[in-house]
Amino acid sequence: MSAMLVFYPDIKLVHISAAMSSGTLFALRALALMAGMRWPRLAAVRYLSYTIDTVLLTAAMMLLTLLPSALFANGWLWTKLAFLVAYVGLGMAAFRRGRNARARAVLVTAAALCFLQIYGIARTHHPLGWLLWLDG
Repeated sequence: MSAMLVFYPDIKLVHISAAMSSGTLFALRALALMAGMRWPRLAAVRYLSYTIDTVLLTAAMMLLTLLPSALFANGWLWTKLAFLVAYVGLGMAAFRRGRNARARAVLVTAAALCFLQIYGIARTHHPLGWLLWLDG
């Protein structure tokens, strides 16, 4: 075992906190943008979002290097990363200027569903995440 494994609980706490902060900030920004507010597009808010996401990804990479690879054997991590790419892409598209309200709402909803599935995959350590519940 790696000597760094002693840092696992702290790194995991940072990762979870950053994930929840990222999702919360996204939700607040999206709701405010759909309500016609301007602050979600301010540079300071965007940079805060980038900073939180950088901390999130850094902690994720640290956890990846600390944990045994057998933990990821069923593909849940790769599925989670695919949903992460979709979440980021849909979120970026939702915040672009020039979208009508309906398109923005669809993009925000799709990004939020991706975030919820990421959380479900992380909790279950299974590629299906919350969809495992449908299996019985």
